[in-house]
Amino acid sequence: MSFEEQINQKQNIIIVWLRNDLRLHDHEALFKACQYAEFVLPIYCVDPRHFEETSFGFPKTGAFRAKYLLESLQDLKLNLQDKGGDLIIKHGKPEEVIFAIARQYQVKAIYCHQEATDEEMEVEEALSRNLMTEKIPMHYFWGSTLYHYDDLPFQIDDLPDVFTSFRKKMERKATPRATFPVPDKVNLHPDFIGKGGKVPTLEELDLASPELDERTAFVQKGGETAALLRMKHYFWDTDNIEVYKETRNGLIGVDYSTKFSAALAHGCISPRLIYEEVKRYETERVENRSTYWVIFELLWRDYFRFLAMRYGNDIFKRAGIKAEEIVGKNDKVRFQKWVDGETGYPFVDANMRELKATGFMSNRGRQNVASFLVKDLNVNWQMGAAYFESLLVDYDPCSNYGNWNYVAGIGNDPREDRYFNVITQAKRYDAEGEYVKLWCKELKKLPSSRVHEPFTLDRAQQKYLGLTIGVDYPNPVVKLRKIKYKSNKK
Repeated sequence: MSFEEQINQKQNIIIVWLRNDLRLHDHEALFKACQYAEFVLPIYCVDPRHFEETSFGFPKTGAFRAKYLLESLQDLKLNLQDKGGDLIIKHGKPEEVIFAIARQYQVKAIYCHQEATDEEMEVEEALSRNLMTEKIPMHYFWGSTLYHYDDLPFQIDDLPDVFTSFRKKMERKATPRATFPVPDKVNLHPDFIGKGGKVPTLEELDLASPELDERTAFVQKGGETAALLRMKHYFWDTDNIEVYKETRNGLIGVDYSTKFSAALAHGCISPRLIYEEVKRYETERVENRSTYWVIFELLWRDYFRFLAMRYGNDIFKRAGIKAEEIVGKNDKVRFQKWVDGETGYPFVDANMRELKATGFMSNRGRQNVASFLVKDLNVNWQMGAAYFESLLVDYDPCSNYGNWNYVAGIGNDPREDRYFNVITQAKRYDAEGEYVKLWCKELKKLPSSRVHEPFTLDRAQQKYLGLTIGVDYPNPVVKLRKIKYKSNKK
């Protein structure tokens, strides 16, 4: 007899514990709970630990991401109410809150999507231990990646060390599973009807509401509804997907890239649904290298998640998954100049100012500012990763720390000592200096030939342009150089 058959009896209740899976579509845990239980309790816990400070003094969840999260919760609450249910909002640690509800209502099981990193898994284990005292089982589902964990054509310990090898094996030997439909109805227990609780405000979380900067490249609200509208816009309304590969390194505007990352990070959209929609677009309109590249990027996201499962806490450690010690100081002065966009290198400064003002930065920008922090400023990469965790609206621990490992040279990059020269990169991706001038307005009078290197202007040129380097715009904090790593393999 299957697990579902054993609990399929009248008057049973299943809790669906929601975390980074804030949607109705392709939600296996919710769909199966609605199939096998008379009453379903979808619960989200506002965990105070998510709003504590990191070891470097940043809030783990800053205002931009918190705003997106709260919008996503409100959207999910309304969508569940449309199905006859509700999102039950509770404040506290899940291992305590959910356990208390499960014990009080003699819940038959807890359904949840499994996470991949240590902090989240520790909470899972703590809740499971508590539930064991009441003999209440937890049932885990996998729903965060394009390819299902059980469909990997190798053991997790044999995950390829190079992305290209991983991609080729997955494309040759595995197929994404079909999405789960939205439940027709979510039956809420009578005790919770009209008593699901309210989504907290930013002020109640001791966070100030961020102002919208008109220059932002990220304008989406949080939630499944907005995520599905974004996909429709990018694919079907504008056909932007048709040129994605050519535009994805853009810097200005809302449509140079898909902007799916925040919705994916919060689980407001399923990677498998995106895959299915890409395939439908290829069938109905066009199939080209750009449509494939959207899937390619989803594979990168999968890879970082599976890397986190293979290496565990190593992705957060200073030595990374390669276990190589590298040079890098907790230099607060240099780090603060990087944070404030005051390094004297306009391409770095523009990107960092965009991040601080909007909670978002392009992928090209992230690679450059990360490389600059680690390999030019010689600052501990963990400080940058923690800052990104706090600021980014699309923060995901696997992708964030996986990418920082990659850039710092302690991750899965097959190329030794990869380095991004921020001047060369700026001239390639912002040739006319439009992006720099958008975010560094003090440089708006500079010609494109000098905007990325204002420190090369002599005094006469500075006077003519009405700009004094070192006063109106900072001198470079360091000379560009390549850090020689001290490797100490363990």
